[in-house]
Amino acid sequence: MNFYQIKLTEKRNEALKAVLPIIGIVLLLSFTIAPVPPGILLLFLFAALMLIIGMMFFTLGAELSMVPMGERAGTKMAKSMRLEIVLFLCFLLGFIITISEPDLQVLAEQVPSIPNQILIIAVATGVGLFLITAMLRMLLSVRFSTLLILFYGVVFILTLFAPKDFLAVAFDSGGVTTGPMTVPFIMSLGVGFAAVRSDKNAEEDSFGLVALCSIGPILAVLFLGLLYHPEKTGYNPATLPDVQDSVALWHFFVDSFPEYMKEIAVSLLPIVVFFGIFQMVSLHLSKKTLLKILIGLIYTYVGLVLFLTGVNVGFMPAGNYLGQIIASLPFRFILIPIGMVIGFFIVKAEPAVYVLMEQVEEITSGAISGKSMGLSLSLGVAVSVGIAMLRVLTGIPIFWFIVPGYFIALLLSFFVPKIFTAIAFDSGGVASGPMTATFLLPFAMGACQAAGGNIVQDAFGVVAMVAMTPLIAIQLLGAVYQIKSRHSEAYPDTSASYLDMWDEDDIIEL
Repeated sequence: MNFYQIKLTEKRNEALKAVLPIIGIVLLLSFTIAPVPPGILLLFLFAALMLIIGMMFFTLGAELSMVPMGERAGTKMAKSMRLEIVLFLCFLLGFIITISEPDLQVLAEQVPSIPNQILIIAVATGVGLFLITAMLRMLLSVRFSTLLILFYGVVFILTLFAPKDFLAVAFDSGGVTTGPMTVPFIMSLGVGFAAVRSDKNAEEDSFGLVALCSIGPILAVLFLGLLYHPEKTGYNPATLPDVQDSVALWHFFVDSFPEYMKEIAVSLLPIVVFFGIFQMVSLHLSKKTLLKILIGLIYTYVGLVLFLTGVNVGFMPAGNYLGQIIASLPFRFILIPIGMVIGFFIVKAEPAVYVLMEQVEEITSGAISGKSMGLSLSLGVAVSVGIAMLRVLTGIPIFWFIVPGYFIALLLSFFVPKIFTAIAFDSGGVASGPMTATFLLPFAMGACQAAGGNIVQDAFGVVAMVAMTPLIAIQLLGAVYQIKSRHSEAYPDTSASYLDMWDEDDIIEL
């Protein structure tokens, strides 16, 4: 077997581990308490197969192309360019990548009374400005938690004045705009910038870009909420597909392929053009290196087309229908534990999560294991989905969860190692990816519709909740790491790394 076959086999096994539990949960529910029409179930199963293949190609493609492209561009920019040119390129890169992010188009359709193009430009500007802020933080070694307190302070002041219908969507936008296309490139760009520095904090400062870039969209939507006063804030969910036979099933996917092929091509194009110009002007990489990156880009493109077609065509209807059925049961509060189980496993199927876990393990030389981080993320997302389902059933405003949650996360940042704070806030944006937007959000919307709630105020916000709880969970992991490292200093054991000394039960007990 050659290199690519070995890596594809490895990525396939990762994808199977991620997607099979979700398939099992949906099948168990559909054969017991929430019967699903055969057509919707077949759409879901066919989509699950596409997810497995898509994740396999995407994760390998990101490893071969997005990561080296971002790292090399970041290193070169930081080493050999004037500061004003670097900052302009950062803004331009953040702006064009955000405009081309497919999930942002979906968000624009869901915000009442704001013209789509105005919303998209405002959000993209926010990401561009905060990418500049993130780079300046790295170059000037500004403490990450200080910026978080400053900017989230502004966010929460604005929430006091913005219309209620904008709050959930604003916080959702922070997770939506840091999608599978932008996260690998932006994170690796940060690693490249940090590589130029030789001080002891360079490793810690390489994280945090995704976290800061997630704040820009929140502020943009809140500011727009102060300018636009919606007259109509209702949301009409999409009708569920009616699959009559296998030919109709096939056409649902075939008819959607051109749309997603175009979307992903448009999303990849700015990154490819940016890197291509950089290669000709400054990088001058070898043909062998460029060929490897090109193969990686092809894998990334194929993987994302398959993945997004699958989740949008097959997972959205299944999630919406399951939510409706479960919330219609006499014992509808079972929605909360079911949502928690789905949340625990669904984060493992987010493509960008694997990119983050591998990068964390590489940067920290294995001191922070991907396995421990993955478990912490799953537990955090499980809690967040449980809270989101409670909101759907009771109508409790999102403000009562978001404010205390971020307060705890910011408070923890003063007591845990700085690298864990940066990784935690990055992981919030990474965890709230397309799987959350296309399965958990429709699941919450279906449940809210059946429960007779306000979809805009009660169902939207699930992405925001998923983005919030990992901030606490990963920092708690950092607290355990700190305790273990102190113990190891007192009782040295050179045969194992710090985090290898404790298992999953430690995290669960915590």
